[in-house]
Amino acid sequence: MESIIQHFRKDEQPFIETVVGWTREVEDTYSPKLTGFLDPRQLFILSSIVRGSGLQFAVHGAFLEPERQRALIYPDYYEPETDDFQVTVFSVRYPAKFMTVEHRDILGSIMALGIDRSKFGDIRLMDGVAQFAVAAEMKDYLVANLTSIGKSKVRVEEIASLDALIVMAESWKEELHTISSLRLDTLVASLVNCPRQKAVALVQNDKVKVNHVVRNQQAFEVNESDILSIRGFGRFKVISIEGRTRKDKIRLLIGKLE
Repeated sequence: MESIIQHFRKDEQPFIETVVGWTREVEDTYSPKLTGFLDPRQLFILSSIVRGSGLQFAVHGAFLEPERQRALIYPDYYEPETDDFQVTVFSVRYPAKFMTVEHRDILGSIMALGIDRSKFGDIRLMDGVAQFAVAAEMKDYLVANLTSIGKSKVRVEEIASLDALIVMAESWKEELHTISSLRLDTLVASLVNCPRQKAVALVQNDKVKVNHVVRNQQAFEVNESDILSIRGFGRFKVISIEGRTRKDKIRLLIGKLE
């Protein structure tokens, strides 16, 4: 356990312990374990731990190239099927002629119902159509209670066919960055091509999120699979740490959302 924890951040330790508990449950019961919806960093941690345990895992988030997915941890004898992930996709019916719905509107309305973020996945919007993935056990509750977004009445309906899902593949442009350290301010300065002093101000003024959480400490260390949102500059993800240069600089493969 100690050897696993030392490779990750201190504030990730509770999640690491949860994943270790899941793997032990699978080993003890010899049956699969289904998780809630996990973000890319959590999936990276899960994959590191599960692969070290000798178990297998698979992920599913319904949409094409989903960001948030449920994971199924299972013994080597098991062959997972789509139904095992228990993911339901809803469409949101709203008066598109009279209102505009954004990602944050749907996110806020779902969370206002007291639903934990791990219970629903990606939210997709395109051409007046809104869809979101949710854990199947929440679908009856959502149909009964998600009746408005803002001041407008809405209706949610389960999507029966995968053919009806919004296909919106995200396009990430890959870039190679060379930085002196994995500090957040150092990476932000490289990503937006600005002086470090400005990068520090962006971080300290709550303009930077890492994995959807505001991080305002400039010395915070980024890692593989982290997703950064920099207000006014877009979204980035740390695809991989490629090693070091002869001058001991760190090479990162970065994806920038186009």
